[in-house]
Amino acid sequence: MAIRNKTPGELAERLARRSKPAGERRPSDGWRRDSFTLPRELAREKAREFFNDFPKAAYMTEIESWRELSDGRIEFTMRRLPSAD
Repeated sequence: MAIRNKTPGELAERLARRSKPAGERRPSDGWRRDSFTLPRELAREKAREFFNDFPKAAYMTEIESWRELSDGRIEFTMRRLPSAD
C-alpha cells in the first residue's frame, strides 16, 4: 500500500470534517443556540419565554447577540446548555 503525501490543505479539510457533526455549521461547543428575527415587542416576549423555560441558574441561558435590522425587527440568538444537572 502506497503512502500518499497530503498537502496541509487536505489535512486541514480532513480534520475539519472529523470535528463537525453532520449538518452543523461549526463544531459543537456544548451550547444550544436558537436564533430569532421578530418585531421588537415579540422579541421581548420570546426572550422572556426563553428565560422562563430555561432558567439562567440551571441552563446558563443568555442572549448571546442581538441587532436591530433596518426595518425595526430584532435579530437575536439565545444560548443555553442543552440540559440541567
